[in-house]
Amino acid sequence: MIQPEVKRLEELRQLLQQASYAYYVLDAPIMEDAVYDQLYRELQQLEIQFPELITPDSPTQRVGEKPATQFISVRHNIPLYSLENAFDVDELQAWDQRWRRQAPTPDAGEYVSELKIDGSALALTYQDGILLRGVTRGDGVTGEDISQNVRTIRSIPLRLNFLGEPLEKVEVRGEAFLPLEVFKQINDERQKAGEQLFANPRNAAAGTLRQLDSRIVARRRLDFFAYTLHIPGRDDTSIANTQWEALELLSKMGFRVNPHHKLCNSLGEVAAYYQYWDTERLNLAYMTDGVVVKLNSFKLQEQLGFTQKFPRWAVALKYPAQEAPTRIENIAVNVGRTGALTPLALMRPVQLAGTTVSRATLHNSDRISQLDIRIGDTVIVRKAGEIIPEVVRVLTELRPPDAQPFIMPSHCPVCGQPVVRESGEAVIRCVNASCPAILKGGIEHWVSRDALDIKGMGEKLVHQLVDKDLVHSVADLYNLTIENLCELERMGQKSAEKLVQAIALSKNQPWSRVLYGLGIRHVGSVNTQLLAEKFTTVEQLAAAKQSDIEGVYGIGAEIAQAVYQWFRINANQTLITRLQGVGLQLATTIENSQIVQKLGGKTFVITGTLPTLKRDEAKALIQKAGGKVTDSVSKKTDYLVVGEEAGSKLEKAQALGITQLNEAQLLALVAE
Repeated sequence: MIQPEVKRLEELRQLLQQASYAYYVLDAPIMEDAVYDQLYRELQQLEIQFPELITPDSPTQRVGEKPATQFISVRHNIPLYSLENAFDVDELQAWDQRWRRQAPTPDAGEYVSELKIDGSALALTYQDGILLRGVTRGDGVTGEDISQNVRTIRSIPLRLNFLGEPLEKVEVRGEAFLPLEVFKQINDERQKAGEQLFANPRNAAAGTLRQLDSRIVARRRLDFFAYTLHIPGRDDTSIANTQWEALELLSKMGFRVNPHHKLCNSLGEVAAYYQYWDTERLNLAYMTDGVVVKLNSFKLQEQLGFTQKFPRWAVALKYPAQEAPTRIENIAVNVGRTGALTPLALMRPVQLAGTTVSRATLHNSDRISQLDIRIGDTVIVRKAGEIIPEVVRVLTELRPPDAQPFIMPSHCPVCGQPVVRESGEAVIRCVNASCPAILKGGIEHWVSRDALDIKGMGEKLVHQLVDKDLVHSVADLYNLTIENLCELERMGQKSAEKLVQAIALSKNQPWSRVLYGLGIRHVGSVNTQLLAEKFTTVEQLAAAKQSDIEGVYGIGAEIAQAVYQWFRINANQTLITRLQGVGLQLATTIENSQIVQKLGGKTFVITGTLPTLKRDEAKALIQKAGGKVTDSVSKKTDYLVVGEEAGSKLEKAQALGITQLNEAQLLALVAE
């Protein structure tokens, strides 16, 4: 091997990396495009000549040549928590008061305010300074490995810049997004090609990241802002001990960091920052829908910890929902799984908060009367909570002369049976248990993840089963055969076999999940766990008085009444008998009852990566055994379950003298 060529390879990689960083991150080009292209071609030729010297961080490796067949699920070392939302300064102040009540020193706190980029979150892992993996957010616990697509994003460095020795492992979180100009160009091209347009830049970015062909991803020119980093195993403050320092470090490492972040010494400064960007954000080259506010101190963040869903030390301060005028072309009525009839405005499509909206909920007949909504009206529509479109008001001055008031139907639009409105309720309901809409919704709820979790049973398949008269209740699912299923559209022999197996496996789900799957009004997954602990068999719950049910801690009068009335209906009693007959678990086993007595009232915290159990599996095991799992260590914690790369929770537990368990010890404790 010729030494000059090897030296030239490394020199070219460094030159091209510096040029990319200057162009895509600093927005300050250091060489002409023609010079860059010439150096790039020279590097390509040398790598063809010496293929054994191609490295993962080479600029030529940014575009994959071979499309992937599928993405692999990857468990995040650190969960990607979503943020609690606040929608005005008053809610921001309420958040501030909440964290201060938890803080060891209530007067502490600097804030870092950052623009909330409207894109798709990514978790990047670097090993010895080289990009190892890029993973989507997924459900926050598990995402998809899209590394070959991430490599095409030129503002994501393939090799980190370091002044000293590269760190063994670095995890960086940030947001991939499409600049508005690029988004427009993509939609213009799709329109010319007769293809369906993307609704908004956020959806386009998310869809692009999941393309199996990375060449398509490269052509769409995604961008990236980094906003946080984690260095596993490093608890010292020699690198960064605040969010502000972390942003500066990310920039030095070679990442593009949003330049508009601000260090605020008071909540008033945060509010001023938020108000400034309310109008100024419209001049940005990308979409932002709010401001992320974080406590600056990493030590304080660590002390505050997390709730079940959110970090206590950060909040997303969202801007008010965007409003837009449009015309109501028709009003449809949807029937849900509880029989509720919900009016739906079918509107002329309008752009709203970055999405194309053509439908909006009208909630109920009282809301229609209150707003005096009529077909043909011009209305103002907005997104409630930036998610659900709703009609805010009617522009009566634009009402056509022939517009007629809308009257809710007296009969169910699906089954034709009379509807009822119970005293004290605004909702009109179909009470026909055989109504196909109620049946479809009930089955979709039964097979859902938090209920019986029957994998492969999606909405379209449920509709087919009902429409073809194969299923009249959830109990009928357990009589389905491979032959029945093979008659359905897009259902082959293997798929049918897997589905039958999944249905059979659902018989092993515990009594609490079966109870939740029944879909009793007002009863959620947490309520069913409370009820299943008190009433360990279905017979006990069915025979219970309403006052007994209401006596369960956490169960209110409305829930108790709904449960009591549900078990008084003959059709529901028949359903329970059928479910018992096919082998569903309608009682808590003796073994589980004993374990509940053993671990009842015990509080657990899990830290690090366990050898075989996923975090949610360990959590479910503890909860099933009667224990409680929380996110932060305190004096009330009984056990800390410790895995690999355990963080600061371990130190805090040691300081408090809390008992530590490894995975094997946890399993042994449960086995007792």
